[in-house]
Amino acid sequence: MAAHDYSGDSELEDPSYQEPAFEAFMCPLTKQVMHDPVTIETGHTFEREAILKWFRECRDSGRTPTCPLTQAELRAADISPSIALRNAIDEWRARNQDKELDKAKLQLQSQSQPQDDDAAAQLPLRALGYISHMCHASTANKNLVRRQGIIPAVAAMLKSSSRRVRLKALDLLRVLVEGNDDNKEELGQGGDTIRTIIKFLSNDHVQERELAVSLLHELSKLDPICQRIGAVYGAILLLVGMGSSKSDNPAAVEKAESTLRNLERYETNVKQMAENGRLQPLITKLIHGTPQVQLAMAEYLGELALANDVKVVVAEQAGPLLVSIMKSTGSSLPAKEATLKALREISSNESSARILLQVGILPPLVKDLLSVGAGHLPMRLKEVSAAILANLVASGSLDAETAGETLLSEDVLHSLLHLISNTGPAIECKLLSVLVGLTGSPATVADVVFAIRSSGATISLVQFVEAAHREIRLESLKLLRNVSPYMGAELADALGGHLGSLLRAVYDDRSGGVTEEQAAAAGLLGDLPERDWDLTRQLQELGAFRALASKLVELRRGTIRGNRHVAPFTEGAVKVLYRVTCALGEGGGEYVEVARELGLAPLFVDLLQQQMSSGLDAVLLYSAMALENLSLQSGRLTAVPEPAPAPRGLLLMCACLGGGTPAPAPGALGTCRVHGGFCSLRESFCLAEGGCKAVERLVACLEHADARVVEAALAALSTLVGDGVANAAEGVLVVGEAEGLRPVVEVLVENRTEALQRRAVWAVERILRVEDIAEEVAADQTVASALVEAYRNGDARTRQTAERALRHLDRIPNFSSAFHHAKASRGA
Repeated sequence: MAAHDYSGDSELEDPSYQEPAFEAFMCPLTKQVMHDPVTIETGHTFEREAILKWFRECRDSGRTPTCPLTQAELRAADISPSIALRNAIDEWRARNQDKELDKAKLQLQSQSQPQDDDAAAQLPLRALGYISHMCHASTANKNLVRRQGIIPAVAAMLKSSSRRVRLKALDLLRVLVEGNDDNKEELGQGGDTIRTIIKFLSNDHVQERELAVSLLHELSKLDPICQRIGAVYGAILLLVGMGSSKSDNPAAVEKAESTLRNLERYETNVKQMAENGRLQPLITKLIHGTPQVQLAMAEYLGELALANDVKVVVAEQAGPLLVSIMKSTGSSLPAKEATLKALREISSNESSARILLQVGILPPLVKDLLSVGAGHLPMRLKEVSAAILANLVASGSLDAETAGETLLSEDVLHSLLHLISNTGPAIECKLLSVLVGLTGSPATVADVVFAIRSSGATISLVQFVEAAHREIRLESLKLLRNVSPYMGAELADALGGHLGSLLRAVYDDRSGGVTEEQAAAAGLLGDLPERDWDLTRQLQELGAFRALASKLVELRRGTIRGNRHVAPFTEGAVKVLYRVTCALGEGGGEYVEVARELGLAPLFVDLLQQQMSSGLDAVLLYSAMALENLSLQSGRLTAVPEPAPAPRGLLLMCACLGGGTPAPAPGALGTCRVHGGFCSLRESFCLAEGGCKAVERLVACLEHADARVVEAALAALSTLVGDGVANAAEGVLVVGEAEGLRPVVEVLVENRTEALQRRAVWAVERILRVEDIAEEVAADQTVASALVEAYRNGDARTRQTAERALRHLDRIPNFSSAFHHAKASRGA
């Protein structure tokens, strides 16, 4: 019987399955069944390799070659093949192989159900080992295995509960399909088998993953299998992940990469790769493919949600091609549609938008958007073009030089404004976004403002604040806010009939928080001219001040949910309420009552504390400015008590001495030490009342980084030491008790801006009128130096104030006092 040279398969050599070997099949030297029998001159037959080895040994030992069986010397060491015997042996071996394969197949099929017993795995392992040995012995045996129908049985072992069986099955399948397309097709016919192999890619066991990717690599060399692999959900994602892995075996990573390159032959696979971050195949086909392939790739590109870094890569590599398709008059409508949708996605990133501008996207884009008549783009594609233009403008890369005549000419801007008013909501929204971007840049806003004025578009733009679509309302509010510094009075007039709509947006509490539209509406209202008394009156009649004050209080208490829109809303609301403080002298005291009723003074003081750490400089600025306006009214709003009747003798003495009714001492009878009457922060807007919290918070603002905030805070504090108060010296002491004198002096010494210097010199001069303070400050050389600097370089008014301050410090002689004293002496 023939003996096999593979290990572990002895149980397959069952005499009931095999024909016994004839004695003539056996080599006398090897005692094995021969593969290549040859005959020597004695007529005996041996295995070719065995007899040639015998002859070499004879010659090496110096002997004449002999017959191994008879020991007779040979005249020549010639050999001749025994073809008939070799054929007989091959036929015998083939019959036995068929029988052994049948047994292996039966053993595999009998183990098709999962087996938990490790011993039960031995039979399929031996069967798989035998088949593997056969295929390694001869590649022709791979076809025999297929013809015997064994490939499905081997594939079924992939679901075995034994890892050893699964590993052996994966390896055997790779051997079977390697270099054999028929076996690939046989294995790939079962979609379930492909899916099972792919599942191994997500396995935690490293060897299973590596064997699975090697098998997939071989299968992917056949085109139909490429489609089937790509059709399995998650297959390409797993391969992409493995191909970019840093932890897997480098050989396995290369197999995954090679598999993906094979899969690239099919467009659907390329799309999936792009969806999973492997975009280069798509870009390559887009650039180098046929027009049909380019169209398909552009369509895919327009459907993808790309990461920002990927957008930059696409813009760099494919941007010039896509722009050339836009420019070409010969491009079909489907090609332009696919290109525009791809560009819409790519342009939504600042860096990629800049690249597209550099390769010349703007002229053809604007041309297509504004073109009318035959050959123009349908409205649905104009919408896409408008979205691309909005992306380009929003990127911040479109300056006056880049836009030039293409976008900033009066004719183009007029056409855009006309298109906004005569299209559907989708295009309106995108074109409004374009204008928002242009007006948001100092380099381009003037051109847009001029075009709005020259085209008479103000009214039509204002009307969009009442649009049915929230996005359109929002973009129109942003646009109007951007242009309000340049055409505030015109907007205030145009908005007259639409204030109700704006305020309804502000009042809307359905979201439970602050919406972007509310923030934009409040911001627009806050940017309108604060001294437009007609507008102030309309806002008062519509309840705007009450609603906004209430909203700010709720935000401060936390009863309204906070989000990123709270800050801009707060800024706009504070600016609107600041209007009330500008109108305190108007309307016969109406706005004083409004400020009292709404508690504006305490509200602004609270905002100073709340916003010091939030970075909302505008809120601090307008709160301080509002407190200045309110405090300036305290002198006339304080309730000065009637003087108590004095004894008659005292009255006669005062009359004889030329005096009047004696004034009450500061703080007497509970009166305000600064204003001399009964004060409160809420009713008379007195900053010195309420525990001086207002003063303390204004003093804290003197150390702010924004010079405008410092100036506004200093102006508010100055109202306590000015001519409009009953006792300016007490006002100085109030500021001193809040530890504010040194910060005021520091503002003077720092000399940050001309306006701030002027304000600080005035305040310091008022402080120095208090003799004790002047004596203390005189010792500080830096204060005197700062005043000298203001005296030398300030404007006329500042120089005069600095001169008075220096006299308080005795740095300049008081000549007028000396003159009057000398004159009095001469008269005596």
